[in-house]
Amino acid sequence: MSVAESMPDGSSAERQDPSGVVVAQNVSKSFGFTKALDNVTIIGKAGAVHAITGENGAGKSTFMKILAGVYRPDAGRIFIKGREVQFSSVHDALVSGVSSVFQEMMLLPNLTVAENMFLGREPMSRGTLSRRIMMRESRDALARVGLEVRPEWLVGHLTVSEKQLVEIAKGISTDASIFFFDEPTASLNNTEVERLERLIDGLRAQGKVIFYVSHRLEEVFKFCDTVTVLKDGKHVATLPRASLDEDQLVTLMVGRPVQDLFPRRKKCRSSLALDVRSLVPQQGAAEVRLQLHRGEILGLCGLEGQGQREILRSLIGVIKPHESDITRISKEGDASPLVPEAGVVSCLRKGVGFVPEDRKVEGLYPDLSIYENVALGPMNRLALFRLAPRVAELVKKIMKRMHLQASSMGQPVASLSGGNQQKVMLGRWFAAGVDTLIVEQPTRGVDIGAKAEIYRQLRNFTASGGAVLMISNEITEIIGLCDRIIVVRQGLTVFETAGSAATEEILMEYALKDTPPAKGKKKKGAGTSS
Repeated sequence: MSVAESMPDGSSAERQDPSGVVVAQNVSKSFGFTKALDNVTIIGKAGAVHAITGENGAGKSTFMKILAGVYRPDAGRIFIKGREVQFSSVHDALVSGVSSVFQEMMLLPNLTVAENMFLGREPMSRGTLSRRIMMRESRDALARVGLEVRPEWLVGHLTVSEKQLVEIAKGISTDASIFFFDEPTASLNNTEVERLERLIDGLRAQGKVIFYVSHRLEEVFKFCDTVTVLKDGKHVATLPRASLDEDQLVTLMVGRPVQDLFPRRKKCRSSLALDVRSLVPQQGAAEVRLQLHRGEILGLCGLEGQGQREILRSLIGVIKPHESDITRISKEGDASPLVPEAGVVSCLRKGVGFVPEDRKVEGLYPDLSIYENVALGPMNRLALFRLAPRVAELVKKIMKRMHLQASSMGQPVASLSGGNQQKVMLGRWFAAGVDTLIVEQPTRGVDIGAKAEIYRQLRNFTASGGAVLMISNEITEIIGLCDRIIVVRQGLTVFETAGSAATEEILMEYALKDTPPAKGKKKKGAGTSS
């Protein structure tokens, strides 16, 4: 079959591709005046994992939903195994062997796991529903994804990650030939991500066609064989994953080199904001001492589970510390005790804000509007929450300052992209007037473009006299963003260096080893900054 493949410059190149099992040819889709996909061609091959990546709004999910039968294209053609298909529903796609795991979970909370997994394709025996078949096949599919829940349990009682794995098991149970995964790891922990990797490897070995929609670079390089980059609804490039490195992929996605994502460091470090003379996160833990200055971003890094999260959470009062001796110094130089034992609100009233790693569960109220979520910051000191014109004007200014992409401040936060949700959470504390931020995973689950904007906002915050203490699992982010870096191992702060002098090698050496490098062994970045 002949396919016209869109080239990055907008031209077309006719070529034969008999190995293509799924071909989306010159597909376009608009929503009102917005062109979500513009003449895009993508070919999926049997036994391969094909990444569809790009920033939010690039067209990734729209492409998936067209092939999954959720949307019908305005133009273009879809071929599966050489046969042109036109889907008018998800069920039509499923009958043709297309299984989709959507980022927005499609499960019904009042039905059981098994009923959700077989909704619309209930197994029949002699003209009646066979619950025996449904339960048996559900158990098999749940076992394949390593999920220890019972098919008869109500979905409404499951955790977010369990629901995500039920969605994946639902796709597996169809025995489809084509699989779409849309940001499948968004709610999964590391162990569950490893299970997903094994599952995808198994599907690849069975000769399935797998499309993996994601903006998480580490997953693209870990799971995928081929990478297609979309930007503003247009095809940018399709390349073998082995021919790319992360810097090249970022450049394709955002149109600028990766080093340009991080704003230039400014020498504006000044007086102390926090003087942590002693902090013991929990009984038996090591005592932590550190100082955070105005004008700087200080990062704690290390292997996952080494105590850096507990340090941050006990400092801000999310976890009640075993003991603490912390002084908070205002911009005016006034010193007073910070008492995390009194809780997060007490710290907020001292001008210290907290951005948690899980914005949906701990940070935001997804069903409330942007206005209500941002206004919680400045209204925290009032006895009653009430609408106030001054707050409305402040929220408008924050939306403009954060470059928030939304129709209005009345838009529900749940309808925003991950990057815009993260901006709402930061904007809340900017609106509250805090001058010190404690931040967990500042860009978790956001696209590359939103990362650059969040980095810029944090840098501007410190340039105006603010102070940021953060942790991140992305070592590139720690090195690129932080002015100082402290390595944490087993709850101890074992090494400190300037961000400009840090390298991945030296940070990992201290994070991994019980002893520092041998005396006399010169290491770049091993200097200490106080």
